[in-house]
Amino acid sequence: MSEEIDRSTHINQGVPGWVIAAVAVLGVVALAGLMMAHNASTQTQQVQQAFDSKVKAVQQDFTTQIAQLQQHQAQVDTTSAGFQSDLTVVTKKLRLTQGDLKKAREEAQTIRTEDQEKIAAVDEAAKTQLATKASTDDVKSVDGKVEGVRTDLSGTQNDLKMARSELGTLIARNHEDVDQLRRLGEREYIEFTIDSKNKPQKVGAFMVELRGTNTNKNRYNVALIVNDSRIEKKNLPVNEPIFFHQGTDRRPLEFVVNTVAKDKVTGYISVPKSAGSQSAASD
Repeated sequence: MSEEIDRSTHINQGVPGWVIAAVAVLGVVALAGLMMAHNASTQTQQVQQAFDSKVKAVQQDFTTQIAQLQQHQAQVDTTSAGFQSDLTVVTKKLRLTQGDLKKAREEAQTIRTEDQEKIAAVDEAAKTQLATKASTDDVKSVDGKVEGVRTDLSGTQNDLKMARSELGTLIARNHEDVDQLRRLGEREYIEFTIDSKNKPQKVGAFMVELRGTNTNKNRYNVALIVNDSRIEKKNLPVNEPIFFHQGTDRRPLEFVVNTVAKDKVTGYISVPKSAGSQSAASD
């Protein structure tokens, strides 16, 4: 027993105290290091989570902005397509109008040339007759022929001032134009005045109902009752014909309004000559 106590004492005396102290310090340092590492890891995770949240928020905002831009681009593309379609329609109408204008000028030039040739022929005939016949009656007769040709020429020039419909018919703008077209003898013209709205009024063989007027824009709404069928037209300008058919006749009739006032319009219905007598007789 005394030998074991002596051996233990010998061992304790063999380990220096500073070693034990150093080991203790190292243990404390290691423990502190572990705690700091744990805290640093926790903070790193928190920072990483915060960063990930911000990245997701930025991504969502970016995705939303991209979707909005794509939607706006789609709207711009749709609007652009609409403008392009309208431009195409306007271009086609402009070409058609230019073609009609060129055709009308050519027709006017042809008529003018023919009338000038007629006048020249009548003047030449007048000179010949005056050279051979010196009587006052002969001179008056020749003057009358020349004046008649000149009157026809003046009437033709007045016709050329009238606009033409898309079917080539002349459009009268007032009562004087209607009389001029009557003298041409190609169609029958039934003039009308409607001074109340929503009350059907008989015009020739047809019923016309004025639905409303816009005096500021010179436009009107109207309903035509033809062959027991009702034809509704809205927001129409003056001097623009409405084409419709009566019975089995393939030739169109024309409804034209020349003036617009408050709840009042004036105008005419143009009927092909063969059908005109029946329509006019029904007036």
